[in-house]
Amino acid sequence: MLSKTVFIHDVTEGQEVYEVFVIVQAKLSQSKNGPFWDLTLQDKTGRLNAKIWSPQSNAYAQLLPEQVVRIQGQVRSFRDQPQLVVQKLEVVDPQEVGDWADFIPSSSRPPEQILSEIEGLCREHLRYPPWRKLLKAVLSDAAMRECLVNAPGAKNIHHAYRGGLVEHTLQVVRLCLAVCELYPDLDREILLVAAVLHDMGKAWELDGGISRDYTDAGRLVGHITLGVDRVMPFVARVQDLDPDLSLHLEHLLLSHHGEYSYGSPRRPKTQEAFVLHFMDNLDAKMNTLDQALTGIAPGAQGWSAYQPSLERMVYRPKKTYDLLQPERKSKTRNAKQCLLPLKE
Repeated sequence: MLSKTVFIHDVTEGQEVYEVFVIVQAKLSQSKNGPFWDLTLQDKTGRLNAKIWSPQSNAYAQLLPEQVVRIQGQVRSFRDQPQLVVQKLEVVDPQEVGDWADFIPSSSRPPEQILSEIEGLCREHLRYPPWRKLLKAVLSDAAMRECLVNAPGAKNIHHAYRGGLVEHTLQVVRLCLAVCELYPDLDREILLVAAVLHDMGKAWELDGGISRDYTDAGRLVGHITLGVDRVMPFVARVQDLDPDLSLHLEHLLLSHHGEYSYGSPRRPKTQEAFVLHFMDNLDAKMNTLDQALTGIAPGAQGWSAYQPSLERMVYRPKKTYDLLQPERKSKTRNAKQCLLPLKE
């Protein structure tokens, strides 16, 4: 059985690599020096661009996404990003893979555990019986549940790994509940329900497999419409749900991307819709920043590589917390925990 010892997150410029990866994208292109393969490789720690230049490229008539390959090559730098220049590639029988978890990026916590935490927050904060019935029906549905725990939160930018969808959902729930502490006139319950359901369509927009590619429905319809189409039948079956609340929930789901230019069918027109949009965007941006800064050691300062989705490089500055004496660090940590409006 194959086992990995070198992971993408750990490779450095100049390193000689002889390791197994999964291809997630493969394109045969043409340069002035001849044809070359442009590959995206993946393991559980991330993705890495790779090139097979001419004349070596002529040895490979076909390379396909989701093939397992053993590669010999050298890591170089291209536009401040690592790039693997391949000298030799061998397609490997997938049956030889000992642990597929080595090749599929996943959330740091088990997705099932994250989903259970979401359910706990729903039980704690929902008092309106129809809302409780709705979320219980959706989250206890076996098909819905299986899709949710396996789904990424996006294809490439934020939460782009197995469990990413429920991880993002939990954070948006927490953020919405925290904002309600500051603005008590908000409808806390409908915000919680919408936060749980807002991105559910991503479970059908994206393939939860190795490549995390868009499904046909994802490309043709998109996750907002896919989510509404799956959620609203559950809403229709909930007895005693006020029609105005049902309509407001549908608006929250349809408007959470905020602007037409971001693919939102409607723009937010209620206070709760604005909060959901901003909290959804906030968590997506924070996760994008976390991913961008993963190459910088904790406690260190430094710049990330250029981030196309943010159109800038981002910086990890010196933290005040790192300069505190140990006893003050302890007091700061405890104070932060006491200020949290949500129970852990």
